[in-house]
Amino acid sequence: MSTRAALLTGLALLIVLALVPADLTGLGIPYPGLKRYGTYILTLWLVTAIAAMGVNLIVGYAGQETLAQAAFVGIGAYLTAIAGKYGVPFGVSFAASGLLTFVIGIALGFPALRVQKHYLAFVTLAFSVLCWLVFRNETAVTGGVMGLRDIERPILFGLKLRRAVDFYWFVLAIAAAMTFVLWWIVRSPWGRAFAALRENPLRAESLGVDVRLYTLLAFALGSAYGGMAGSLYAPLVEFIDPSPFALGPSLLFMLMVVIGGSGTFLGPFVGAGIAVLLPEWLRAWETWYLLIYAVLVMVMMVGLMLRLLPSSLLVSPSPARGGGVGVLRRRRGRDAPSPPPSPSVAEDRATSPASGGGKRGGSEEQGAAP
Repeated sequence: MSTRAALLTGLALLIVLALVPADLTGLGIPYPGLKRYGTYILTLWLVTAIAAMGVNLIVGYAGQETLAQAAFVGIGAYLTAIAGKYGVPFGVSFAASGLLTFVIGIALGFPALRVQKHYLAFVTLAFSVLCWLVFRNETAVTGGVMGLRDIERPILFGLKLRRAVDFYWFVLAIAAAMTFVLWWIVRSPWGRAFAALRENPLRAESLGVDVRLYTLLAFALGSAYGGMAGSLYAPLVEFIDPSPFALGPSLLFMLMVVIGGSGTFLGPFVGAGIAVLLPEWLRAWETWYLLIYAVLVMVMMVGLMLRLLPSSLLVSPSPARGGGVGVLRRRRGRDAPSPPPSPSVAEDRATSPASGGGKRGGSEEQGAAP
């Protein structure tokens, strides 16, 4: 898709999302809009998608592992809630949440320079548990299990965003801006460096990519997205406690990226929709909705695996050099017994000078010569 087409498509989606909760009956359109709870769920989907975008940048584009995104969301949420108690404007808290989590993300990225894959996941898991313990036990600052309540919503140009639809439009504008920034990053030299780092760090380093710098940058940017999502989450729910920032939500963020499509641009929005919107739509089935939800998630996981299978196993531009087909063919060639040569071929090999018999005859003649 060209740049112009991508921008026009994004603008069209933005307009549609802006009109979803609005009451259009005054314009002659028989659509009453969403009620307060429906608008709240839609806003929560946007906030969750912002955090999932950070995970997708770390996991999908840079090829690293993280189980700490919920901790960064919690850092942003608590910073915004505590700063709001002292009258700090939301814009300052939002920027501070992004900056603080950016710095912490750099520090958390250093283990990625030494360990990879599940070892790196264990490091980020330990950080997530540490943050959750701080949120729960430092009652003088965080309120402990009782949490922080009465979090004020921001004021924009003198308008207090108390109405659900007003705050939804505010979050939608921020989500659109952050989506555009991520789109620019992916299409920039940074994005190509992230892709090279994901595919093969050694080759990327041989081509001049600073592996150390881009690994830290991926963690920093992904963590900043989590912190800014947390800064929006606190005024949305108006009450925070440690439970939404435990290990379980971090695993859920990873699941969103995997189901939505790791390394795809719209994957975080699809994954967040499955995690946030789909359970609400299935509540009409009452006690059966959890079972239906689990089955649908498994079906989507299988569909994702089948979609990825041809590109990873069946398609290989050079079977002799690599890829699934090349590996299978080479393995099949090694395992299968070679057919016996025909009599004419065996005769040619016996009389050929390059064959073993010719070489032995030549060496005997050389040994007999004076």
